[in-house]
Amino acid sequence: MTGFVDKWDELIDWKKRWASEGNFFIEQLKARGVEKVLDVATGTGFHSVRLIEDGFETVSADGSAEMLAKAFANGQTYGGHILRVVQADWRYLNRDVHGSYDAIICLGNSFTHLFSERDRRKALAEFYAMLKHDGVLILDQRNYDALLDGQYGNSHTYYYCGDEVSAEPDHVDEGLARFRYQFPDQSQYYLNMFPLRKNYVRRLMREVGFQRVDTYGDFQETYQADEPDFFIHIAEKSYRTEDELTGSYSSAVQTAREYYNSTDADTFYHTIWGGTDIHVGLYESDTDDIGAASVRTVERMAGKVQVTPATKVIDIGAGYGGSARFLARTYGCHVTCLNLSEVENERNREKNREEGLDHLIDVVDGSFEDIPVQDNGYDVVWSQDAFLHSGDRIRVMEEVARVIRPGGHFVFTDPMAADNADRGELKPILKRLHLDTMGTPGFYDREAARLGLSKVEFDDLTPQLPNHYGRVLAETESRESELSGKISDEYLEHMKTGLRNWVNGGRSGSLAWGILHYRA
Repeated sequence: MTGFVDKWDELIDWKKRWASEGNFFIEQLKARGVEKVLDVATGTGFHSVRLIEDGFETVSADGSAEMLAKAFANGQTYGGHILRVVQADWRYLNRDVHGSYDAIICLGNSFTHLFSERDRRKALAEFYAMLKHDGVLILDQRNYDALLDGQYGNSHTYYYCGDEVSAEPDHVDEGLARFRYQFPDQSQYYLNMFPLRKNYVRRLMREVGFQRVDTYGDFQETYQADEPDFFIHIAEKSYRTEDELTGSYSSAVQTAREYYNSTDADTFYHTIWGGTDIHVGLYESDTDDIGAASVRTVERMAGKVQVTPATKVIDIGAGYGGSARFLARTYGCHVTCLNLSEVENERNREKNREEGLDHLIDVVDGSFEDIPVQDNGYDVVWSQDAFLHSGDRIRVMEEVARVIRPGGHFVFTDPMAADNADRGELKPILKRLHLDTMGTPGFYDREAARLGLSKVEFDDLTPQLPNHYGRVLAETESRESELSGKISDEYLEHMKTGLRNWVNGGRSGSLAWGILHYRA
């Protein structure tokens, strides 16, 4: 190990890494008013020195005495700093390190060295316990998803900046990632790591108690899933009330909120769809009315479950509330509409009042990643073509499982990637939506099973997806003169390009769509 420690700084190349990272971590910490930081994966001291240089009170911990000795020496070499070093085991961090901290950083792909699920949970719990009430954990990891899924293309642009050092996978499976490090003197070293998937780490953080987790790809908020070398998770401990949660959406949800609140988007959907529904319709001909086709989808979904006046329904991602009004009007049931666009929600409330249904329909501003209702509160959880806007569909599924009653129904549609999708075909669609991934039928089946929801059926209606977007494209082009002046030319061009991408993706076999039905 000592030899590898001596070589480690060749791999990193401090000056190049300093330049490549920029001020990302510093800015994240300063934006949160952080003063006191615990670096739990000090290594040879790169980030500890960087933090001290920027004025943070820093304690440097690591499990390796050799690494800490090198870090201490590096502190003196780079700026004459005396590092406060502590040898510590993450699983017993509160025993080995004293005090509480505004922030803990665990960088350099270090968390991946824990192979035990129990140890990972214990370490995160120790991190959580050592943070102040409003503290933040910043933890990074290699993009093992791309590695496991055969999309590996590590550029070393950000993390390992040494020009003449290679870090390449030697063996990879779901339980082991063995990397080979080769240096200019031809010496080789191997490290065994556990290939942590991004969403698994996010879930562990939430289960330990972190209230919000944002994930960046190579320091960017938006990215394609296979592009980043590294993911950076920023997990906040601070507890938020329901009112505070409304203003603190995840980046993916916030992007969707800003889009649907825009005048262009609201005018387009209200005009082309008629201001009642914003979801894929069921078409019997190429000239079918979009609104009528949209209602057919609602009718077909409603036929999957038994709804009575006593049934409590929550529609998550409710848009203009057309489905809620159909259900309330037809069955006399009570419906809660949860939606992130305040503009759409106000239109929803107006239409409910106009139809005399406001006593049966509540409209709530909020995100399906943090549903602001009690556990086990609903007989039916309903959603139409909304989950694709989430950057954390696992969280959405967990929230659904939390709010549904035992024996209740979860029925929804979502534009998905086919289980065997060509990733290249998906990229234009993902870029248009500012998303890194889409759900798949297999994903929803797996997550539902994990959460104790049994599958009733997948009513596969995939051909309707290109039918729908083709019909919307035709309607948009035929009414373009009517829309001119009401909607920006840039928005219309982007919309037409996006619609063509959906049509092409649906026809290529890369997309899937239909009604998914699960039972609690």
